[in-house]
Amino acid sequence: MDMYTLVYNYCTSVHSTAGRNQSSKAAMRRQGNDCPTYGVLFAIESSLFSQFVPGGGAQLVGQDLYKKLREFLEGYLIDLLKSGVDLIDEEVLTFYTKKWEEFQFSSKVLDGVCAYINRQWVKRECEEGHKDVYQIYQLALVSWRKHLFEHLNKQVTNAVLKLIERERNGEPINSLLVSGVIGCYVELGLNEENPNTRAPNLTVYTESFENVFIEDTERFYINESVEFLRINPVTEYMKRVEQRLQEEQKRVRTYLHESSGTRLSKTCEKVLIEKHLENFRSEFQNLLNSDKYNDLGRMYDLVSRIPEGLTELKKVLEDHIYQQGTGALESCYEAAINDPKLYVNTILDVHKKYHGLVSTSFKNDNGFVSALDKACGKFINTNAVTVASKSPMKSAELLAKCCDLLLKKSSKNPEENELEEALNDCMVVFKYIEDKDVVRSFYSKMLAKRLVHHTSASDDAESSMISKLKQACGYEYTVKLQRMFQDIGTSKTLNVRYREFLRNEEITPDIDFSIQVLSSGSWPFNQSYSFSMPSQLERPYKQFNDYYTSAHSGRKLNWLYQMCKGDLVTNCFKNKYTFQASTFQMAVLLQFNDQLSFTVQQIQTNTGINEDQLIQIIQILLKTKLLTSSDDESNITRSSVVELFENYKNKKLRININVPLKTEQKVEQENTQKTIEEDRKLEIQAAIVRIMKTRKVYQHMMLVGEVISILATRFKPKIPLIKKCIDTLIEKEYLERVENQKDTYSYLA
Repeated sequence: MDMYTLVYNYCTSVHSTAGRNQSSKAAMRRQGNDCPTYGVLFAIESSLFSQFVPGGGAQLVGQDLYKKLREFLEGYLIDLLKSGVDLIDEEVLTFYTKKWEEFQFSSKVLDGVCAYINRQWVKRECEEGHKDVYQIYQLALVSWRKHLFEHLNKQVTNAVLKLIERERNGEPINSLLVSGVIGCYVELGLNEENPNTRAPNLTVYTESFENVFIEDTERFYINESVEFLRINPVTEYMKRVEQRLQEEQKRVRTYLHESSGTRLSKTCEKVLIEKHLENFRSEFQNLLNSDKYNDLGRMYDLVSRIPEGLTELKKVLEDHIYQQGTGALESCYEAAINDPKLYVNTILDVHKKYHGLVSTSFKNDNGFVSALDKACGKFINTNAVTVASKSPMKSAELLAKCCDLLLKKSSKNPEENELEEALNDCMVVFKYIEDKDVVRSFYSKMLAKRLVHHTSASDDAESSMISKLKQACGYEYTVKLQRMFQDIGTSKTLNVRYREFLRNEEITPDIDFSIQVLSSGSWPFNQSYSFSMPSQLERPYKQFNDYYTSAHSGRKLNWLYQMCKGDLVTNCFKNKYTFQASTFQMAVLLQFNDQLSFTVQQIQTNTGINEDQLIQIIQILLKTKLLTSSDDESNITRSSVVELFENYKNKKLRININVPLKTEQKVEQENTQKTIEEDRKLEIQAAIVRIMKTRKVYQHMMLVGEVISILATRFKPKIPLIKKCIDTLIEKEYLERVENQKDTYSYLA
């Protein structure tokens, strides 16, 4: 306060006493003795008071004081320079940082002592536009920069760089020397637009240190990287790079200015990574082959720092996954063609392996996820199995069959939690199937059979799977599947009411008879074959038909005999057996209530069953030893005689002989194919109409592209088929070609 008061009095008082001067000088001497860093201040005070002239005029004498301050600082720093001009390496750093610390502290105190002149004279001079006038602390910095820094900065910077290089080579250093120099360089930056602001710019730091430091860093790591790679593998080099990058970031945190972090990182990445990308890329394939996930993750972390650096790696990964997938399926394709679970599990093994790699080592990077998806899409839709079966839709078919095996009652069925997980796995494969409409066609047929024959393992599991399909492809994709469930529920209610009707009418049923009424548009069943109903079934058939017709006027029942089945109890063998048989098998076996042998032609006349089907039914009954024939099983003809085998024996008392016929399977396959083709035509036409209704007028290529884009989630429409659908819509007068405009259509409202 004595010093502040002295400056204030010097600038404002008309009279001043020598006693006051002496007391102020004594106060400064006491403070100088107490703290060595006040040495500079004491020298400043001595200089000022030796020139102080009491009794000046009553005007502001700030200019005079400011001039004396500047002259003293210049003289002090010129003398100080003489002590350090010949020093190098750590000696110059020790000298520079020590003197800077003392000077900076004293300058800040001096700035406080001269606060009055800063607020008055300096402020007024700056407002009047005098560029060479600074606040006292800024004046001290300008003086240091001009009279000391400009003469010593090269040798100081070189000493700092040598110290940093020693640290990079593993030697311990005094980092306080470096941070002291860096702090000085930062502080010496002045804002040229507003020189009196306390916020420095980084011009001095950048030009005098950072630029040289970055060049030195680049040179150091160029030499080190080349030499290290010459004698070490790429995997060890990556660990070295990772270590070096961490060291440089720590260096920024410890003693460099934070603004250097980005530039230093980019320089290190350019030298250590970008210049050696070819080494990384060539090693990437080896790491994939060896399943070295840690090294792959390390490579990803490093290469991802380089713009577009991962592009080649994504391509390599995509090709690798494709090769692994096709190879896995090629090694088991003969078995997989007829084993849906093997086929799906082989795909899942490949996907799970590389999905794990992408999620852990590549951190679910969008580019690598896309590479995985593309590779899986390619090998799932075209592989050894689809080629061997000569069907591009084979993947869709096998996936639907795999779902059927999981959802059908079986002693091998997984537990509830495992079943849900298995269905989720199926949806993973479903995601990559291009022909999703084919999956739906096969799945709907198999679901229909499970519901009709009551072979579903769990209604909850069935509902869960339909929900998954709905979530993946939308409401329209599963609407018919959901209606099937509704029909089964309605049929249960109908059977309950029918039994109540029989009780109320006091009608005793000849057999335990139940029926399922299915809406014709939702179920994928074909019309029934010609058939003569066995007399034992005629009465319950007529009773239900009459009941349903009276209860629902205007409705007509079309009986699907090929989907019916029943239990046939025998009384002709030593043991009493119950056979689970199809309606056609029952009709054939019931013939033997009248006589023990028939020709195939006689049975065909009595039952009305198609000859090809009848021969297959008889062949199945011959295999089960219920019937015998003098002809070989594979050579049954119309004239062949078949007899009931009265000595039939079986360890089981309940036997299932309801085996699908080959002709039925073949017809079903052909009908499925036709259904898919017809459905696709309708979907393409609907998409075209929706697009044209919005666009009104559209060019051919644009229309085709938009149709493909819209239907991509269901199937991949072929361009010739799209053209046919356009022609069909023109014939139906939904569209017309625009005159004098090539390949352009307009919508007809």
